[in-house]
Amino acid sequence: MLTNIIELLQQQVTPIVLQSETEHLLEKKHALDNFYPILLSLLKEKPDYITELQNHLNPRLSDLFKTHQSLKEKFIEAIGATAPPSEIEETLNHAIAPTLGVLETQAGSNDQHAIEHFLLNHNTDIAVALPLWAKPLLAALGVNTLVGQTLNQSPSNASYIGAKRQNRWWIPVLFIVALGLICALLFKMCSRVEQPTTVADSSNVPSQPAKFQLTTGQEGMLVTCQIFTSNKSYIDILQAEVKQIFAHPVGCGVDDNNQLHENFIDQDAIPSVLKIIKGTPNVSITWLGDQLSIQTESNTTAIELAQKIRPLVKNMQIVMQKPIDVNQVVGRSVSDAEKALASLNPEHVRALDVATALNLQIINFEPDSSEIPEINKSILDQAAALIRRAPQVNLVIEGHTDNVGTAQDNKELSVKRAQAVMDYLIKQGVDPAKLQAVGIGAEKPITENSTPEGQFKNRRIEFTVLNTETGKARQVNEQGVNTEGY
Repeated sequence: MLTNIIELLQQQVTPIVLQSETEHLLEKKHALDNFYPILLSLLKEKPDYITELQNHLNPRLSDLFKTHQSLKEKFIEAIGATAPPSEIEETLNHAIAPTLGVLETQAGSNDQHAIEHFLLNHNTDIAVALPLWAKPLLAALGVNTLVGQTLNQSPSNASYIGAKRQNRWWIPVLFIVALGLICALLFKMCSRVEQPTTVADSSNVPSQPAKFQLTTGQEGMLVTCQIFTSNKSYIDILQAEVKQIFAHPVGCGVDDNNQLHENFIDQDAIPSVLKIIKGTPNVSITWLGDQLSIQTESNTTAIELAQKIRPLVKNMQIVMQKPIDVNQVVGRSVSDAEKALASLNPEHVRALDVATALNLQIINFEPDSSEIPEINKSILDQAAALIRRAPQVNLVIEGHTDNVGTAQDNKELSVKRAQAVMDYLIKQGVDPAKLQAVGIGAEKPITENSTPEGQFKNRRIEFTVLNTETGKARQVNEQGVNTEGY
C-alpha cells in the first residue's frame, strides 16, 4: 500500500490535473511535484487554511498567498521553469481541490483537526520532499520550516529562558531569510534547465503503482474510466474487457507513462469485478497497489459489493470509503452564506461582497432538475434584498454540471439551472438588467468526476462580477475580483 503522501498525490492528483493538457507537460508535472510538499507544509503549520479552502468551491493560489500576491508571482515563475506563468498558475489552482480530497480520504474525515493530525504524522515525508528553495518562501508566509512551528507562535512559560534565546537568534535569521528570498527564487529559476534531465534519467525506473479507476452512473453503466500502467499489451486487453462488459464504444482514458508499474495485484480478477459492479448505480472503484477502494451512495451497497468481490482479490485489502453527507455539507454551506450576507452593510454593498457570500452556499439540484431546493431560497431572498439596494451590483450566474451524460445535455441543463436562479432573484424584485445567466456545462470542473463526491462538487452555481462597461465577467475570490483584462 502506498503510504508516502507526496507519492500518493503524484499518483492520484497529477494525472487528473494533466489529463487534458497538451503543452509544457514536463514543466507542469515538475511544478506539481514541488507544489505538493509546499502546500502540505502550509496546511500543516496553518491548519485554518484547511477549512478556508474547503469552503471555496474553486480554491486558488490567491487563497494561500492572501496579502503576499507579489510573492505569489515570484513563486509561480520559480516553480514553473520555462512554461508560461499563467498556465502554471492554472495548473496549480486545479490541483488544490483534488489534493484536499485525497487528504480527506486518507484522514478518514473532512474535519480540519483530523487532516492536521494526518499531516503531522506524515511530517517526515513532507519535509524530505520540500525543495530547499521553497523554505525561505514558506518563512515569508509565516511558516518556520526549521522547527516545524509557525513564526508567530509564543513560547510557553516553562521554556521562557530557551525561548528568549531563540527569539534573539531568530532576529538576524529572519532578516537574512527575507533578504535571501529573491536570491533563492532566482537560483531556482537559473537551475531549472537542469531539472528535466533528472526526470529523464529516472524515467525508465517504475516508481508508481499501476492504477485502475472506474465510475458508474445512475443506470449502473460506465461513466468514467482511467487506466494507469506502462504495460501497453495489458491496456489493450483491459480496454477490450471494459468495452464488452459495459457495451461502451470508447472505453477508458489511458496513461502509459513508463514510471508506472506494468502489473496490477490480482489483475486477472478485474474483469470479474467489473461484471459484479455493472448495473449498480453510482459506484466508484479505485484499484491501486494492494488496495481496492469502493465508494457508493450507501454503506449497505458498498458492503454487499465488498462481500462479492473479496473472494476474487485474495491479495488485496478492500476499503469502503464513506460517502459524502450531502445534507450536512449543504446545510453548513447555507449557514456560512447566511452569516456572510447578514454581515454586509446594506448602505455600502459591493458586487464583490454579494458574489463572495453567495458562492459560499451549495445549490444541490436534484438529478436532471432545475428546481431550486427550498434550503437555498432564504439565501437568495437575502441576496435579492441587498442587490435591490445596490445599483452598482451586476452579477453573472454560471451553471456547472458533472460529466455524466452528453456534453449537449449538460450544457442545456446548466443553462436551465442558471436561468432558474436568475428568475428567482427577479421574482424577488431584482432588476433583470443586473443579472445574466450562463450555462458552462461540464467544461470547467473544479475536481475529478471519477467519484460521486467529485461529481457533487462539480455540480454547482457560481456567481461572478460583471463589468458593465466591457461586458466581461470576472471570477471572485477572497482577495477580490480577478481584474486581468477587466
